[in-house]
Parts: sequence; structure tokens; C-alpha cells
Amino acid sequence: MAQVLQGKVVLVTGGGSGIGRATSSLLAKAGAKVMIADYVPEGAERTVKMIKEAGGEASCIAADVSITRQVEMMVDKTVATYGRLDCAFNNAGIEGKMVDTAEYPEDVFDRIIAINLKGVWLCMKYEIPQMVKNGGGAIVNTASGAGLVGVAQLSAYNASKHGVVGLTKTAALEFAQKNIRVNCVCPGVINTSMVARMVDSRGMNEQELLAAEPVGRMGRPDEIGEGVVWLLSDAASFVTGHAMSIDGGFVAR
Repeated sequence: MAQVLQGKVVLVTGGGSGIGRATSSLLAKAGAKVMIADYVPEGAERTVKMIKEAGGEASCIAADVSITRQVEMMVDKTVATYGRLDCAFNNAGIEGKMVDTAEYPEDVFDRIIAINLKGVWLCMKYEIPQMVKNGGGAIVNTASGAGLVGVAQLSAYNASKHGVVGLTKTAALEFAQKNIRVNCVCPGVINTSMVARMVDSRGMNEQELLAAEPVGRMGRPDEIGEGVVWLLSDAASFVTGHAMSIDGGFVAR
């Protein structure tokens, strides 16, 4: 991979597994110094080890993005470790339960909104001032195909991801003239443990899952990562406020 992020400092939340881990590895290969944050510290440590074994540079911190003080400390540690913050991939998220809207547990709904939506807002709240100090930066948030269309029994997840798309567009407009670009990726059905849990909760088989994807297969985490690297790089210098579907045609139906 070309060193399109050479010398850049990138913060990744939810970097201990799935899309976050794959993207962190690609960011490091693109020349970035990567700070990996995750609620599960063992996962973040494993990602750091993988990056270092491949010759990249990375560090990690345990953080729950729904807790203000932990987000603030996460950003502060990134700056203390690498001297600046150039880019961020706000990716941490959970799926919750698959239940009809009228039966959805309130505590689960609140937790999903707190992590998936408030967490993205908190991250940007503390990341953007650091980027303003640097004279600019780039942010990519993880939304979902479920942030662009409705999916039955996913009311909390749908609401949170639609919210991420809205937050992304708002921040993009607010900071466009500060040289800060803000975009989001909208993954389709990706081969991750999160998707596996959702499939299990619905009692689906693999063929039913693949039927949701026009291309006839699940996506790979690194296929999302490639889009993130591009959006964070100067190759996407005129792209902001964009919700990029990387979904095998999922939302084109």
C-alpha cells in the first residue's frame, strides 16, 4: 500500500476487533502512527502487536466512548504519545438486541445510543479542537447501511446509525472552513463477530444472510478499511459530509 498517510497520527476507536482492527492495520501500512482505543484492552493490545510485528507503529488505551472523561483521556493520551492528532476513525459500536420496536428494552436502547451515537459525538467533541490547533484534519465515523435504510427489529441500532450520518454532515459543514473533513462509512453485511451475533439472535442461516447482499457474499473488514484510508488521505481532499456505502449493493435495492 502507498504511504498515503505517512507521518499522520490517527486515533481509532473500537480497534480491538473486526473492522477496527483491519482498518488499524491498513492505516499503519499507509504510514500512520495509530492509537487504538477499545473497551476490551486485550483486543487493542492484540491489534498493536499485529501492527508492530508487521513493522508499523501503534499504541493503545482502554476506553469506553460513552464516558466523557475516558474519551477526553483517550484524545489526551494520543497527543501526549505522538505530539498531535491528524485523523480519527470513530468506529466503536455495538449491535444490541433484535426485537420489535414496541418490545425493545429501554436499558438496551439507551446503551446503544450512548455508545453508537453519543460516543461518536463525544469523540468529535474532543478530537476536533486538537485538529483545529494543527490547522486541519480528517475524521471518518462508522455508520451503517442501517443508517441509510430501515431494518426490522433494529430500532435502536437504526436510530443510532441514522444519527451518525446526521452528526457527520453537521460537523462537516461546521468545520469545512477550518480544513477539517468529516465523512462516514456505511458498511453492509461484513464478516465480523458482530454480524455473527446478529445472525445467531435471529436464527438465520448463511444463505438467508447472503441473500441480503446483491453481490452474494459478505464483505471483508479490510474492504471497509480501504475506504477509510482513502477518506482520511489527501486523495479525498474535496470529500466532506459524505456517507459512503461500502455494502455490496445492500442499499441499492
